[in-house]
Amino acid sequence: MTAIMPKCLQNQWDAAKAAAMSEAQKLLYRSNLLGSDKRITNYGGGNTSAKVMEVDPLSGTLVEVLWVKGSGGDVGSIKMDGFATLYMDKLRALKAVYRGLPMEDEMVGLLPHCTFNLNVRAASIDTPLHAYVPRKHVDHMHPDAVIAIAASANSRALTQEIFGKDIGWLPWKRPGFELGLWLEKFCLENPDAKGVVLESHGLFTWDDDAEACYALTLQIIQKAMDWFEAKTAGLPAFGGALHHSLAPEARRDVAARLMPAIRGMVSGQQHMVGHFDDSDAVLEFVNAKDMVALAALGTSCPDHFLRTKIRPLVVDFDPAANDMEAVMAGLPAQIAAYREDYAAYYARCKHADSPALRDPNAVVYLVPGVGMITFAKDCATARISGEFYVNAINVMRGASAVSTYCGLPEQEAFDIEYWLLEEAKLSRMPKPKSLAGRVALVTGGAGGIGRATAERYLAEGACVMLADIDAEALCSARAEISGRFGADAVRAIQMNVTDEAAVMAAFAQTALDFGGIDILVSNAGIASSAAIEDTSLALWNKNMGILSTGYFLVSREAFKLMRVQGIGGSVVFVASKNGLAASPNASAYCTAKAAEIHLARCLALEGAEAGIRVNVVNPDAVLRGSKIWSGEWLDQRARTYKTDKDGLEEMYRQRSLLKRSVYPEDIAEAAYFFASDLSAKSTGNILNVDAGNVQAFTR
Repeated sequence: MTAIMPKCLQNQWDAAKAAAMSEAQKLLYRSNLLGSDKRITNYGGGNTSAKVMEVDPLSGTLVEVLWVKGSGGDVGSIKMDGFATLYMDKLRALKAVYRGLPMEDEMVGLLPHCTFNLNVRAASIDTPLHAYVPRKHVDHMHPDAVIAIAASANSRALTQEIFGKDIGWLPWKRPGFELGLWLEKFCLENPDAKGVVLESHGLFTWDDDAEACYALTLQIIQKAMDWFEAKTAGLPAFGGALHHSLAPEARRDVAARLMPAIRGMVSGQQHMVGHFDDSDAVLEFVNAKDMVALAALGTSCPDHFLRTKIRPLVVDFDPAANDMEAVMAGLPAQIAAYREDYAAYYARCKHADSPALRDPNAVVYLVPGVGMITFAKDCATARISGEFYVNAINVMRGASAVSTYCGLPEQEAFDIEYWLLEEAKLSRMPKPKSLAGRVALVTGGAGGIGRATAERYLAEGACVMLADIDAEALCSARAEISGRFGADAVRAIQMNVTDEAAVMAAFAQTALDFGGIDILVSNAGIASSAAIEDTSLALWNKNMGILSTGYFLVSREAFKLMRVQGIGGSVVFVASKNGLAASPNASAYCTAKAAEIHLARCLALEGAEAGIRVNVVNPDAVLRGSKIWSGEWLDQRARTYKTDKDGLEEMYRQRSLLKRSVYPEDIAEAAYFFASDLSAKSTGNILNVDAGNVQAFTR
């Protein structure tokens, strides 16, 4: 396992910093430190707790309170309000009302009755596991090295061999009240034990001091890592290589072709977003002789398969042949077969009260020689799902090298995946935003209208690729927007819309980053002002190149991807009032804008049968935040209308029927309307956002 865990875990505890903290604050500190290293636990995985003496708000007396990570939290990013707080005396009293395994779930409904200080944070199913360990501080982590032990056929013997009497072992039991009682019994019978390995699950460690508990957790995980390093040195992973990886650029080309096709086939219930991973760990696995057999066994740790499904789909791709036409032709049958297999799994395992069958499509797609593709409802979830499967790969590497890897039994896997408590958690999730799962590419994305449109889409749950010719402005825009909406949802690529190769590369990159495209906002632009006799051929061609040819090139590539996906799409042209209304000394600009509008009409005709809608937004005089209005165009228009820079916006405002200024956010709102399902029955339309201009009335 040296390729995955080459360095020792670092003890980052700062005693001076911790000295001023309360016990609850030390719990937060410990949690964040543990969650900062994915070798210790995966995103959202694991749990931490502390038993703290607090003042009861009713009696004023000191009472023992369990602080424990709340339901759905992540130890790496948790804040103080992410912990549930419960009276320990009430938690202990629950043991008297427990009626055995058949009534396990009802105990979760009793946890709110134990809440301390009216804390609204819901307690997780792991709460009893922490409550009944008779130590003040408890860590429950999901380190790959320990799960590799837990997922081995002889995991109990391996645990004893590696840790001796320091760490015990318990057989698989679904998290809940019963497992909490098992842990308590183990601790009482083994008072000197420092922790326990849970079969197919993870690691528990404990101590009565926060810092000592943290150090112990690192020590035990490091011991497992060192043991694997010694045992597996020189051994070929997963039975050795069967395939060789394609070159990096070739891998990306294959993924960029596969992802839109897969996305179209798996977006029936909702639009899905993709993520691609060709890291060394992934390539080692997808190229291996034992990959297909190991993948079929499924994952072991519940946290893994809840996010990756019980097993992945292995794409029928031979990197030596690299016959993409055959692979693309076979994809529909492969995906249909996976759905049928998943439906059969559901039918075999379901109970009378099981929730209905969920989306039967795969989350993880393994491609020999290429890497791993994951699809989920949003970009962050797609990435995290991939990270979880890398955790599973690490587990399979270790377990299969020293023993026989064992996935979680099918019925146990189903009972967690379709657990009624898990269903209740899903039902509490907020309703998806209107553009959830949608992918947009915005040209001119670093300018005022482009940025405002991107931000409007992101606010509604979309992923956005910003494209612009200005590298510096693009970098700044991406950094600022990512700070607001998260790096997962925002990508950027430098692109000249008149460069055919650059345009094609930008759409391929969008497919690689997000899986495909649903929305194109063609917004890149320039503006020029000159009398016809002063208009050079170069100036004319520049306008036509950017405002007509550029719009053609990006539309063509968007249509290609949208047709591969087969789930429709929306193309929004940001044209101009000048495409309908003549303007003095701007013949090149006005003619190119008119060409945009007519191109949109033609594309609306072509795209309709594929569900691709094409519409136009016509702004006028959007001065604020516009790169066009910050240069020569501003001076030129000011001279044309015999005013100065300061007076130009007021002149445009007074010229409009409504006497109002038009801002980038106004154009973004129109672009959102045409991108969303609000305009699902609109194509070939023009929406003027110009505060009213009689010359630009379309009818």
